[in-house]
Amino acid sequence: MCGIAGWVDFERDLKDKKQLLTKIGETLNHRGPDESGIFLSTHAAFVHKRLVVIDPQGGKQPMTRVKDNAEYTIVYNGELYNTPELRHELESTGYAFTSRSDTEVLLASYIQWGTRCVEKLNGIFAFAIWDEGKKLLFAARDRLGVKPFFYTVKGSSFLFGSEIKALLAHPFVEPEVDATGLAEVFAMGPSRTPGLGVFKDIYELKPGYWLIYDKKGLRQRQYWQLQSKPHTDDVETTAQKIRWLLKDTVKRQLVSDVPVCTLLSGGLDSSAITAIAQNWFKDSDMGNIHTYSVDYVDNDLYFKANEFQPNSDKHWIKVMSNYLHTCHHNVVIDTDQLVESLKAAVVARDVPGMADIDSSLYLFCKEIKKESTVALSGECADEVFGGYPWFRNPDIIKLNTFPWIRKVRERSELLSPDVLKAIRPEEYVQMRYQEALKEVPHMEGESSHEHRMKELLYLNMTRFMAMLLDRKDRMSMATGLEIRVPYADHRIVEYAWNIPWDIKTCDNIEKGILRRALKGLLPDEVLYRKKSPYPKTHHPAYLKAVEQKVKQIIEDPGSPILPLLNLNRIKELIKTHAIEYSPAWFSQLMGSAQLFAYMYQVNTWLEEYHVKIAL
Repeated sequence: MCGIAGWVDFERDLKDKKQLLTKIGETLNHRGPDESGIFLSTHAAFVHKRLVVIDPQGGKQPMTRVKDNAEYTIVYNGELYNTPELRHELESTGYAFTSRSDTEVLLASYIQWGTRCVEKLNGIFAFAIWDEGKKLLFAARDRLGVKPFFYTVKGSSFLFGSEIKALLAHPFVEPEVDATGLAEVFAMGPSRTPGLGVFKDIYELKPGYWLIYDKKGLRQRQYWQLQSKPHTDDVETTAQKIRWLLKDTVKRQLVSDVPVCTLLSGGLDSSAITAIAQNWFKDSDMGNIHTYSVDYVDNDLYFKANEFQPNSDKHWIKVMSNYLHTCHHNVVIDTDQLVESLKAAVVARDVPGMADIDSSLYLFCKEIKKESTVALSGECADEVFGGYPWFRNPDIIKLNTFPWIRKVRERSELLSPDVLKAIRPEEYVQMRYQEALKEVPHMEGESSHEHRMKELLYLNMTRFMAMLLDRKDRMSMATGLEIRVPYADHRIVEYAWNIPWDIKTCDNIEKGILRRALKGLLPDEVLYRKKSPYPKTHHPAYLKAVEQKVKQIIEDPGSPILPLLNLNRIKELIKTHAIEYSPAWFSQLMGSAQLFAYMYQVNTWLEEYHVKIAL
C-alpha cells in the first residue's frame, strides 16, 4: 500500500517542479514510510510514497517501462490478488518481467490491453499511468472503492492524490467549502455522497470507474457495476460456492513479504477469516497466526446492551482464539487517548469522520503496526449479506431514506438559520437518497419485498460500506498499516448480489447463507452468535470529556464553527447530555457522546484546514 499524487498540465513544463512535488509527497509520508520517488516529464509529474509489502527491490515507484519505443510510467496504491494469473497471461504474449512486483504486472496489463486492463484485475487499487506516446493520463479505482483517489481540475492543470491533503498542498487549490460541502458534513455526514470530496471543486473518482485526461480534457467511464440476473443455484450449492470463494479470497490476500495478522472480534465475519487464515498458516508450516482485538478501559463495568449492540466481544474473542490457537493481542484504549486522538483522526481523514469510532481504530492500528504490516479484516460482510439490524426491522425497511442517517430533523436544530437556509438538510438527504435509488439494477418479476431488499443492499454497499472502507483505509494508512477486506472481493459481491433474500436469510437468521457456508469451520456458539458491531467506549468519562470540549468551543469567540451553529440549542444539549440522540443518531454506534465528539471534529477540521465557507 502506498500514497500517490500527480500533476498533468499541457500548458506548463513540469520538469522543474521537483520542489513542489516533494512538498506534496510529504503530506502522504504516513501512507508510505519505507520509500519515496518522483517522476518528472514535460507535461506530467508523479510522486510516490511506498509501504513495502511485495518485492522490496523490484517494486520501486514511480515505475517506467518502454515497449515498441513508447514509454509508460505508473504510480499505484493497492494490491493485486490475481498477479500470478495475469503474469502468466502476459508472459504468453511475449512480455519479459524484470521484477516480482504486482506494480509491473499492472503496468504491463495497461501496455497490453489499454483501458480494458481494469476488467482483468482482482484487487484493491488506485493508480495513474502516464502514456508518453499518446500524451494522456489513465487512472482507475477498484470496483468497491477500497483504495482512494481524489482529483481536481484547475485551469489547464489536472491534480490527483490518495488523500485530499495532497491536493491542498498545491498552491492552485483552496480549502473552500460551499453549501454542498456543508450539507455533506451536517446532513449526510459522516458518510459522503460518492464522487464528492466535500471541499469545493475536489472530487473523488467513483468506485468501478476509470478516467482519461489529455488535451481534449477530462472524461470518465464506469467499467464495473452490479448486474441483476436470475440465481439458479439451490441453497446448498450457494453455500458451497460462498465457502469456496471466501477461502480462495482469503488465501490470495494472505500473500505478503511482510508479517500478516487478522483482526478478531469473535463475531462471525472476522472469525471466519481468521479460521481460514490459521488453517493456511498451518498448512504452510508458518506457525500460529497473530490476531488482534480492541477494547476500552473499564468497558466491562459500563457496557449497556441496546438494539444495536446486544453484547460485548470479550468472551467471544477468547472462545475463538482458544479454538484456533492464535497468538492473540488485546489492545486496550483509555479515555484520554481516545479524546486526544479525535484530532489525529480528522487529519487522517481530511474531513470530519466517525468521531471516536475513527480515533479508536487509529489507535488500534498504531498498536498493530508495531508487529505487523498487513492485516485482514471482516469488514463488508454485513453490507454484502444483509447483516445489519435495519435489514430486519419492518418499520425501518419502509422508511423512505438511508436507514443509518437518523434524526435529520433533530440534527437540523443544531444549525444556524443561515446554514439551514443554505443547505436544507432534509431536502438534501432526500435528494441524495432518490439519486441512489435510480442506480439500483432491478430485474423483471421481482416481488415488492425482493425489490425493496435489493434497494437496501445496494444503498448499503455503495454508501454505507463506502464510508467504512474510507475509514478503514484512512485510519490504517495513517499508521502505515495495510488492511485487506476479503468480503469486498468483487467475485463474492457479484455472486451474493443475486442471491434471493429468502436464501440470504435461510434458517431464519440474518446472514443465514453465510453461516451455512461456514459450518464446521467455526464452533456453533460463534457461528450463530447475534451480530455485534465494532466496539465503542461506554465510559461516562468519555461523554464528560467531549461535552467539555464542546463547552470550551462555544465559550471561545474565535471558534470557527460558531457561525454555523444554533448556540442556544447546543447549550441545552450540554445540560441534558444529549440523551435524545441515543442510542444512535447515525449508524449503530454514534449516540450522544459521538454527537459532541463530531462537533469537536468539525471545529477542529475548520481550524486545522483553514476552511473558507462560501455560502
